[in-house]
Amino acid sequence: MLPMVELTIFALGILLIDLMIPAGWKWINAVGAFVGVVFSAVCVWQIQATLPPRGSLGFYNALLVDRFAIYFWYLFLVGAAIAILGSVHYLDMEGEQHGEYYSLLLLSVVGMMCMAAGIDIVLLFIGLELMAISTYILVGFLRRDRRSNEAALKYLLLGAFSSGIFAYGLSLFYGISGGTNLAVIARAVAAQAAQNPRNPVVVLALLTTMVGLLFKIAAVPFHQWAPDAYEGAPTSIAGFMSVAVKAAAWALLLRILIYGLYPLRTVYVPVIVIVAIATMTGGNLAALTQTNTKRLLAYSSIAHVGYMLLAFVAMGTSPIGSAAFYDGFKGILIYLLVYTFMNLGAFAVIASLRQRNVIGDEIDDMAGLYQRAPVEAVLMLLFLLSLAGIPPAAGFLGKYYIFLSLIESQHYWLASLGVLYSLFGLYYYLKIANSMLVRAPVETGKLPISVGMRFAVGIAALATIVIGVFPEPFIHGVNWSLNIAQNPHVAALVK
Repeated sequence: MLPMVELTIFALGILLIDLMIPAGWKWINAVGAFVGVVFSAVCVWQIQATLPPRGSLGFYNALLVDRFAIYFWYLFLVGAAIAILGSVHYLDMEGEQHGEYYSLLLLSVVGMMCMAAGIDIVLLFIGLELMAISTYILVGFLRRDRRSNEAALKYLLLGAFSSGIFAYGLSLFYGISGGTNLAVIARAVAAQAAQNPRNPVVVLALLTTMVGLLFKIAAVPFHQWAPDAYEGAPTSIAGFMSVAVKAAAWALLLRILIYGLYPLRTVYVPVIVIVAIATMTGGNLAALTQTNTKRLLAYSSIAHVGYMLLAFVAMGTSPIGSAAFYDGFKGILIYLLVYTFMNLGAFAVIASLRQRNVIGDEIDDMAGLYQRAPVEAVLMLLFLLSLAGIPPAAGFLGKYYIFLSLIESQHYWLASLGVLYSLFGLYYYLKIANSMLVRAPVETGKLPISVGMRFAVGIAALATIVIGVFPEPFIHGVNWSLNIAQNPHVAALVK
């Protein structure tokens, strides 16, 4: 629990220090939050160094700190660190430089850590709500902005509704199994499935649980909150939500559906297939018509969820231990890794456009960015090409593993559909690139960009390039998190 305790201590400390420092020194809160993230990462590294191969149980078997959890903890901390670096200048422009912002950011990461390591549905729900309530407030943090207020209200109402349905599903599983531990639930569900695979109570519990999970990852038709929340939230928080919150939701989904409810895969895989196709279709078609960059990236993130759900289909239709199962699992984990950097980098560039008289959210605001900030424009192009899956950028690696798992599990038509929709993504990403590189700028002066913002964009760009060009260490890291050896064919291709 030490990484979570560290973050909690720093979150509370920031709230206290914020009362004592003058308005001109509020940036110290960001320094404290960043140091807290570094301390927590050191604690995770210490745990990793002494971790048994199968993980360690604690708190009456409610918490399982294993390699899977460690992997996601690093993702959350990296996402939080880059979001903090990109927040200082943005909050100064908005006049909302307050300690509560950074405290809520750290507390949301504590909730995410519980979601990744929890194997008890009570702890999982507490972690989910800690993350959700923190992000509800962060979305509406721009108190004088009507868009931010509206986005927070919509997110709160829809989130509370989905959490209620999710809790109802979990309560049914508790009633079926008599326990709250996922291992107990898995045994009870397996016994029920052996007697009657279509038990109405079990199916109802599964579907209501899946509604909550699909809402958190913003899958169609539970995606309505994402575009409004991304558009109204502070840009740095929109980027943080698009990667860290999404990664936490995927960790929760994988824990519950693979670790706890795998015996019901014959029931939920057909639902996932339909949702995956609808998510890719809805996300890509909606992104084609957007003129607001944050809404466009919100719909594109929905489309990316569809691609990852395809990998989940490959996992659900393949036996555990098969190449298709592990390559699908790796595809999701690698996708979340590369998406963390390329999407946070894109949002950091958008946040840098925020000036006193320019909001910077529209594609028109990107016009002529190459002439005003050539380095940022080139890096933004890198992020866009990576999001589109163009090699050698890192985004290609995630798509490669997803389509590989679909081919290995003989879902050729789903792989073809995924490749087709990737072409849609290339079009709307290049629409932003065209505005940056071809169109004339509205303002001719150089764009002032803070040091913290440059660090955020630089770290994201470096990771996007390195993962794409030298993927083998990162693939080994994912294999380590799953405790598996690398596919020999993939190893030969990487070399």
